[in-house]
Parts: sequence; C-alpha cells; structure tokens
Amino acid sequence: MTFLLTLLAAIFVLGPLIALHEWGHYIVARLCGVKVLTYSIGFGPKLFGWTSKKSGIDYRISALPLGGYVKMLDEREGEVAKAEQHLAFNRQHPLKKIAIVAAGPIMNLSLLLHCFGCCL
Repeated sequence: MTFLLTLLAAIFVLGPLIALHEWGHYIVARLCGVKVLTYSIGFGPKLFGWTSKKSGIDYRISALPLGGYVKMLDEREGEVAKAEQHLAFNRQHPLKKIAIVAAGPIMNLSLLLHCFGCCL
C-alpha cells in the first residue's frame, strides 16, 4: 500500500513538472518553425493519446512516468521529404537550436521561481 501511495504521489508531483518541461521544448520548437512529430509525457508503450488532425502531432501518455520527450523532424533520425527539410531541427540556425533545448529547463526554473521565489 505504501509503495502504491508513493508511486501515485510521485506521478502527481512529477507529472506536471515533466509536462511543463516538455511543453517548453514543444512551444519553442513550434515558434521556431520546427515540425513536432510527438509530444509524450512518459516513456515506453503508449497508454493513450490522440493525433491532431490539423498538425499531425501525436500527443500521448506513455507507461513509464519518469520523463517525457518531444520528437521533432530531424534528418539524423530518418528520411525527410525535400519539401519538409526546412522544418527539420538539424537544419535550424544554432540560436534556434539553443532556444529549443534550453526552453525545458527554463520552464522548470520559471516554475520554481514562481512557486518558491519568496523563499529563495
């Protein structure tokens, strides 16, 4: 019972933190013109989710709630159609890449400062 309670507490505490972190990568990638393929909370097998009819992004909740990921179009990951190469992460200006990678930790830092700024 204690293990289950601890697991549920971890999911409810880490889940929003992970979602916010990944959302930072996701939103900055979209703003920078990079095509996002998947937004996942958790790793491993997909438990449930949906694919956006408008953007084609696969939004999912996966089985292992210890992190998440945002999968972007990237020629290092596989074949990219010539018409979409300008949307690939690896083709972006280095400052855009830095912004996308840094956005997740910055979102976590902003949450920390917002929630605990008075105590720091």
